[in-house]
Amino acid sequence: MSVTYGKTLSRAFDNERARHALELARETLQIEADAIIAIKNRISDSPDDSFARAIGLLLNCSGRVVVSGMGKSGHIARKISSTLASTGTPALFVHPAEAAHGDLGMITENDAFIAISNSGETSELMAIVPLVKRMGAKLIAMTGNATSSLAQLANVHLDVGVEKEACPLNLAPTASTTATLAMGDALAVALLDARGFREEDFARSHPGGALGRRLLTHVYDVMRSGDAIPAVGPDVSLNAALLEISAKGMAMTAIVDADYRPVGVFTDGDLRRLIEKEVNFSTLSIADVMHANPRMIRPGQLAVEAVEVMEHYRINQLLVADDAGKLVGALHIHDLTRAKVI
Repeated sequence: MSVTYGKTLSRAFDNERARHALELARETLQIEADAIIAIKNRISDSPDDSFARAIGLLLNCSGRVVVSGMGKSGHIARKISSTLASTGTPALFVHPAEAAHGDLGMITENDAFIAISNSGETSELMAIVPLVKRMGAKLIAMTGNATSSLAQLANVHLDVGVEKEACPLNLAPTASTTATLAMGDALAVALLDARGFREEDFARSHPGGALGRRLLTHVYDVMRSGDAIPAVGPDVSLNAALLEISAKGMAMTAIVDADYRPVGVFTDGDLRRLIEKEVNFSTLSIADVMHANPRMIRPGQLAVEAVEVMEHYRINQLLVADDAGKLVGALHIHDLTRAKVI
Protein backbone atom coordinates (compact mmCIF):
# COMPACT_ATOMS: atom_id res chain seq x y z
CA MET A 1 0.00 0.00 0.00
CA SER A 2 2.81 2.37 0.88
CA VAL A 3 4.58 1.57 -2.40
CA THR A 4 1.42 2.40 -4.39
CA TYR A 5 0.99 5.62 -2.43
CA GLY A 6 4.62 6.57 -3.07
CA LYS A 7 4.25 6.00 -6.83
CA THR A 8 1.04 8.02 -6.94
CA LEU A 9 2.66 10.88 -5.00
CA SER A 10 5.71 10.74 -7.23
CA ARG A 11 3.57 11.09 -10.37
CA ALA A 12 1.55 13.91 -8.81
CA PHE A 13 4.67 15.80 -7.81
CA ASP A 14 5.74 16.63 -11.34
CA ASN A 15 8.26 19.24 -12.41
CA GLU A 16 5.73 22.06 -12.42
CA ARG A 17 4.62 21.34 -8.86
CA ALA A 18 8.22 20.94 -7.76
CA ARG A 19 9.05 24.39 -9.13
CA HIS A 20 6.01 25.82 -7.35
CA ALA A 21 7.06 24.18 -4.06
CA LEU A 22 10.57 25.61 -4.34
CA GLU A 23 9.20 29.05 -5.13
CA LEU A 24 6.88 28.87 -2.14
CA ALA A 25 9.75 27.76 0.11
CA ARG A 26 11.87 30.73 -0.94
CA GLU A 27 8.94 33.08 -0.50
CA THR A 28 8.28 31.70 2.99
CA LEU A 29 11.87 32.25 4.04
CA GLN A 30 11.88 35.74 2.56
CA ILE A 31 8.66 36.73 4.37
CA GLU A 32 10.05 35.47 7.68
CA ALA A 33 13.40 37.18 7.10
CA ASP A 34 11.59 40.45 6.33
CA ALA A 35 9.57 40.06 9.52
CA ILE A 36 12.75 39.79 11.59
CA ILE A 37 14.29 42.80 9.86
CA ALA A 38 11.12 44.77 10.58
CA ILE A 39 11.24 44.14 14.33
CA LYS A 40 15.00 44.84 14.30
CA ASN A 41 14.31 48.29 12.85
CA ARG A 42 11.84 49.02 15.67
CA ILE A 43 14.63 48.93 18.23
CA SER A 44 16.09 52.42 18.50
CA ASP A 45 19.25 53.70 20.19
CA SER A 46 17.26 55.57 22.82
CA PRO A 47 17.51 54.47 26.49
CA ASP A 48 13.73 54.97 26.56
CA ASP A 49 13.23 52.39 23.84
CA SER A 50 10.87 49.64 24.93
CA PHE A 51 13.54 46.98 24.35
CA ALA A 52 16.01 48.83 26.57
CA ARG A 53 13.35 49.22 29.26
CA ALA A 54 12.56 45.52 29.05
CA ILE A 55 16.23 44.68 29.55
CA GLY A 56 16.41 47.03 32.54
CA LEU A 57 13.32 45.47 34.07
CA LEU A 58 14.68 41.93 33.63
CA LEU A 59 18.11 42.84 34.99
CA ASN A 60 16.52 44.33 38.11
CA CYS A 61 14.29 41.31 38.64
CA SER A 62 15.26 39.67 41.93
CA GLY A 63 13.12 36.61 41.23
CA ARG A 64 12.65 34.58 38.08
CA VAL A 65 11.41 35.37 34.62
CA VAL A 66 8.11 33.62 33.99
CA VAL A 67 7.19 33.22 30.30
CA SER A 68 3.67 32.30 29.23
CA GLY A 69 1.58 31.88 26.10
CA MET A 70 -1.13 29.71 24.53
CA GLY A 71 -0.98 27.50 21.45
CA LYS A 72 1.87 28.28 19.08
CA SER A 73 2.80 31.26 21.27
CA GLY A 74 3.08 28.78 24.11
CA HIS A 75 5.64 26.74 22.17
CA ILE A 76 7.63 29.91 21.52
CA ALA A 77 7.33 30.89 25.19
CA ARG A 78 8.75 27.52 26.26
CA LYS A 79 11.73 27.97 23.98
CA ILE A 80 12.37 31.54 25.17
CA SER A 81 12.24 30.50 28.82
CA SER A 82 14.68 27.67 28.08
CA THR A 83 17.09 30.01 26.29
CA LEU A 84 16.95 32.53 29.12
CA ALA A 85 17.61 29.84 31.72
CA SER A 86 20.59 28.42 29.85
CA THR A 87 22.19 31.85 29.41
CA GLY A 88 22.19 33.10 32.98
CA THR A 89 18.64 34.38 33.52
CA PRO A 90 16.59 32.08 35.82
CA ALA A 91 13.36 31.45 33.93
CA LEU A 92 10.48 29.02 33.62
CA PHE A 93 7.40 28.48 31.49
CA VAL A 94 3.91 28.60 33.01
CA HIS A 95 0.89 27.50 30.98
CA PRO A 96 -1.77 30.21 31.31
CA ALA A 97 -4.66 27.76 31.52
CA GLU A 98 -2.89 25.75 34.20
CA ALA A 99 -2.02 28.97 36.01
CA ALA A 100 -5.73 29.71 36.36
CA HIS A 101 -6.11 26.36 38.12
CA GLY A 102 -3.36 26.55 40.69
CA ASP A 103 -0.04 27.13 38.93
CA LEU A 104 -0.38 30.86 39.58
CA GLY A 105 1.20 30.00 42.92
CA MET A 106 4.50 29.54 41.06
CA ILE A 107 4.65 33.29 40.46
CA THR A 108 5.80 35.76 43.14
CA GLU A 109 5.96 39.52 43.50
CA ASN A 110 9.71 39.41 42.77
CA ASP A 111 9.24 37.84 39.35
CA ALA A 112 8.99 39.34 35.89
CA PHE A 113 6.21 37.96 33.70
CA ILE A 114 6.56 37.83 29.89
CA ALA A 115 3.16 37.32 28.27
CA ILE A 116 3.16 36.32 24.59
CA SER A 117 0.08 36.70 22.39
CA ASN A 118 0.00 37.77 18.75
CA SER A 119 -3.48 39.25 19.10
CA GLY A 120 -2.89 40.57 22.59
CA GLU A 121 -6.36 39.34 23.54
CA THR A 122 -5.79 35.67 24.40
CA SER A 123 -8.47 34.91 26.96
CA GLU A 124 -6.38 32.51 29.05
CA LEU A 125 -3.67 35.13 29.45
CA MET A 126 -6.09 37.96 30.11
CA ALA A 127 -7.64 35.88 32.89
CA ILE A 128 -4.38 35.77 34.86
CA VAL A 129 -2.46 38.92 33.87
CA PRO A 130 -4.42 41.24 36.19
CA LEU A 131 -3.71 38.85 39.08
CA VAL A 132 -0.02 38.72 38.17
CA LYS A 133 0.13 42.51 38.24
CA ARG A 134 -1.78 42.63 41.52
CA MET A 135 0.91 40.40 43.06
CA GLY A 136 3.48 43.04 42.16
CA ALA A 137 5.26 41.16 39.37
CA LYS A 138 6.39 43.28 36.43
CA LEU A 139 4.73 42.56 33.10
CA ILE A 140 6.36 42.51 29.67
CA ALA A 141 3.98 41.88 26.79
CA MET A 142 5.07 40.61 23.38
CA THR A 143 2.21 41.11 20.95
CA GLY A 144 1.47 42.02 17.37
CA ASN A 145 -1.05 44.68 18.41
CA ALA A 146 0.15 47.74 20.33
CA THR A 147 -3.42 48.77 21.16
CA SER A 148 -4.47 45.38 22.51
CA SER A 149 -5.64 44.80 26.08
CA LEU A 150 -2.45 42.93 26.96
CA ALA A 151 -0.22 45.67 25.55
CA GLN A 152 -2.11 48.32 27.54
CA LEU A 153 -1.69 46.41 30.81
CA ALA A 154 2.03 45.83 30.36
CA ASN A 155 4.82 47.75 32.06
CA VAL A 156 6.71 47.31 28.78
CA HIS A 157 5.29 46.30 25.40
CA LEU A 158 7.47 44.75 22.70
CA ASP A 159 5.89 45.01 19.26
CA VAL A 160 6.43 41.76 17.35
CA GLY A 161 3.74 42.40 14.76
CA VAL A 162 4.32 41.26 11.20
CA GLU A 163 2.92 42.55 7.92
CA LYS A 164 1.72 39.08 6.93
CA GLU A 165 2.13 35.43 7.75
CA ALA A 166 4.16 33.20 5.45
CA CYS A 167 1.14 30.90 5.23
CA PRO A 168 -0.53 31.44 1.80
CA LEU A 169 -3.84 31.72 3.65
CA ASN A 170 -2.33 34.31 6.02
CA LEU A 171 -3.73 32.24 8.88
CA ALA A 172 -1.20 29.77 10.32
CA PRO A 173 1.27 31.41 12.74
CA THR A 174 4.52 31.39 10.81
CA ALA A 175 6.20 34.77 10.36
CA SER A 176 4.67 35.98 13.63
CA THR A 177 6.10 33.10 15.67
CA THR A 178 9.48 33.46 13.96
CA ALA A 179 9.57 37.17 14.81
CA THR A 180 8.56 36.51 18.42
CA LEU A 181 11.19 33.83 18.82
CA ALA A 182 13.84 36.16 17.39
CA MET A 183 12.81 38.89 19.84
CA GLY A 184 13.14 36.40 22.69
CA ASP A 185 16.61 35.45 21.50
CA ALA A 186 17.52 39.15 21.32
CA LEU A 187 16.43 39.57 24.94
CA ALA A 188 18.43 36.53 26.05
CA VAL A 189 21.60 37.61 24.26
CA ALA A 190 21.38 41.19 25.52
CA LEU A 191 20.89 39.91 29.08
CA LEU A 192 23.74 37.42 28.67
CA ASP A 193 26.09 40.24 27.75
CA ALA A 194 24.82 42.60 30.45
CA ARG A 195 25.35 39.95 33.12
CA GLY A 196 28.88 39.20 31.94
CA PHE A 197 27.88 35.61 31.22
CA ARG A 198 30.92 33.64 29.99
CA GLU A 199 31.70 30.33 28.34
CA GLU A 200 32.44 28.85 31.76
CA ASP A 201 29.00 29.89 33.01
CA PHE A 202 27.36 28.35 29.95
CA ALA A 203 29.27 25.13 30.54
CA ARG A 204 28.03 24.91 34.12
CA SER A 205 24.45 24.90 32.93
CA HIS A 206 25.28 22.38 30.18
CA PRO A 207 27.50 19.83 31.98
CA GLY A 208 26.25 16.99 29.80
CA GLY A 209 27.09 18.71 26.53
CA ALA A 210 30.31 18.83 24.56
CA LEU A 211 31.07 22.39 25.65
CA GLY A 212 30.52 21.45 29.28
CA ARG A 213 33.01 18.61 29.02
CA ARG A 214 35.54 20.86 27.32
CA LEU A 215 35.26 23.66 29.85
CA LEU A 216 34.68 21.74 33.06
CA THR A 217 37.02 18.76 32.69
CA HIS A 218 40.45 19.28 34.23
CA VAL A 219 43.64 17.37 33.65
CA TYR A 220 43.40 15.76 37.09
CA ASP A 221 40.00 14.33 36.11
CA VAL A 222 41.44 12.23 33.28
CA MET A 223 45.15 11.79 33.94
CA ARG A 224 46.74 8.49 34.98
CA SER A 225 48.30 8.65 38.41
CA GLY A 226 50.13 6.57 41.01
CA ASP A 227 51.41 3.22 39.81
CA ALA A 228 49.78 3.77 36.41
CA ILE A 229 52.40 6.41 35.55
CA PRO A 230 55.28 4.98 33.48
CA ALA A 231 58.50 6.32 35.02
CA VAL A 232 62.13 5.23 35.35
CA GLY A 233 65.36 6.77 36.56
CA PRO A 234 67.94 8.11 34.11
CA ASP A 235 70.47 5.43 35.03
CA VAL A 236 68.35 2.43 34.03
CA SER A 237 69.09 0.54 30.85
CA LEU A 238 67.13 1.07 27.68
CA ASN A 239 65.87 -2.49 27.93
CA ALA A 240 64.50 -1.86 31.44
CA ALA A 241 62.79 1.29 30.22
CA LEU A 242 61.17 -0.69 27.39
CA LEU A 243 59.78 -3.12 29.95
CA GLU A 244 58.23 -0.18 31.82
CA ILE A 245 56.67 1.12 28.60
CA SER A 246 55.15 -2.29 27.88
CA ALA A 247 53.88 -2.72 31.44
CA LYS A 248 52.12 0.63 31.68
CA GLY A 249 50.59 0.69 28.19
CA MET A 250 51.08 4.37 27.42
CA ALA A 251 53.57 3.94 24.58
CA MET A 252 56.08 6.04 26.51
CA THR A 253 57.87 6.45 29.81
CA ALA A 254 58.92 9.48 31.79
CA ILE A 255 62.49 9.71 33.02
CA VAL A 256 62.64 11.27 36.50
CA ASP A 257 65.43 12.41 38.82
CA ALA A 258 65.84 11.54 42.49
CA ASP A 259 63.16 14.10 43.43
CA TYR A 260 60.71 12.60 40.90
CA ARG A 261 61.01 15.59 38.62
CA PRO A 262 60.75 14.76 34.89
CA VAL A 263 64.05 15.21 33.07
CA GLY A 264 63.11 13.42 29.88
CA VAL A 265 60.68 11.22 27.97
CA PHE A 266 61.02 8.23 25.65
CA THR A 267 58.23 7.08 23.33
CA ASP A 268 57.40 4.27 20.94
CA GLY A 269 58.24 6.66 18.12
CA ASP A 270 61.74 7.14 19.54
CA LEU A 271 62.09 3.36 19.72
CA ARG A 272 61.20 2.92 16.03
CA ARG A 273 63.77 5.51 15.07
CA LEU A 274 66.43 3.72 17.13
CA ILE A 275 65.64 0.41 15.45
CA GLU A 276 66.22 2.05 12.06
CA LYS A 277 69.71 3.09 13.26
CA GLU A 278 70.54 -0.51 14.25
CA VAL A 279 72.00 0.47 17.65
CA ASN A 280 73.06 -2.00 20.35
CA PHE A 281 70.25 -1.85 22.91
CA SER A 282 72.19 -3.72 25.56
CA THR A 283 74.83 -1.01 25.88
CA LEU A 284 72.52 2.01 26.11
CA SER A 285 70.96 3.66 29.14
CA ILE A 286 67.67 5.50 28.82
CA ALA A 287 69.50 8.77 29.48
CA ASP A 288 71.46 8.23 26.24
CA VAL A 289 68.33 8.23 24.05
CA MET A 290 65.64 10.20 25.95
CA HIS A 291 64.26 13.56 24.89
CA ALA A 292 65.23 16.10 27.52
CA ASN A 293 62.91 18.87 28.72
CA PRO A 294 59.65 17.03 28.03
CA ARG A 295 56.35 18.83 27.49
CA MET A 296 54.35 19.11 30.70
CA ILE A 297 51.06 20.48 31.98
CA ARG A 298 49.66 21.22 35.44
CA PRO A 299 46.91 19.00 36.91
CA GLY A 300 44.62 21.97 37.52
CA GLN A 301 44.62 23.10 33.91
CA LEU A 302 41.70 22.31 31.65
CA ALA A 303 41.89 19.06 29.74
CA VAL A 304 41.22 20.98 26.55
CA GLU A 305 44.51 22.82 27.13
CA ALA A 306 46.25 19.46 27.10
CA VAL A 307 44.65 18.77 23.73
CA GLU A 308 45.96 22.07 22.42
CA VAL A 309 49.51 21.25 23.58
CA MET A 310 49.37 17.81 21.98
CA GLU A 311 48.05 19.17 18.70
CA HIS A 312 50.58 22.01 18.61
CA TYR A 313 53.61 19.77 19.20
CA ARG A 314 52.13 16.75 17.40
CA ILE A 315 52.55 14.43 20.36
CA ASN A 316 50.24 11.78 21.80
CA GLN A 317 51.41 11.79 25.42
CA LEU A 318 51.89 14.51 27.98
CA LEU A 319 53.42 14.49 31.45
CA VAL A 320 51.62 16.16 34.35
CA ALA A 321 53.70 17.93 36.99
CA ASP A 322 52.65 19.85 40.11
CA ASP A 323 53.75 23.37 41.05
CA ALA A 324 56.94 21.97 42.53
CA GLY A 325 57.75 20.29 39.23
CA LYS A 326 57.19 16.75 40.49
CA LEU A 327 55.57 14.14 38.27
CA VAL A 328 52.00 13.48 39.43
CA GLY A 329 50.35 12.14 36.31
CA ALA A 330 50.48 11.27 32.64
CA LEU A 331 48.05 11.73 29.78
CA HIS A 332 47.58 9.82 26.56
CA ILE A 333 45.45 11.28 23.80
CA HIS A 334 43.19 8.22 24.16
CA ASP A 335 42.40 9.33 27.74
CA LEU A 336 41.07 12.59 26.38
CA THR A 337 39.10 10.80 23.68
CA ARG A 338 37.47 8.48 26.22
CA ALA A 339 36.54 11.48 28.36
CA LYS A 340 34.95 13.02 25.22
CA VAL A 341 37.08 16.12 25.54
CA ILE A 342 37.93 15.63 21.87
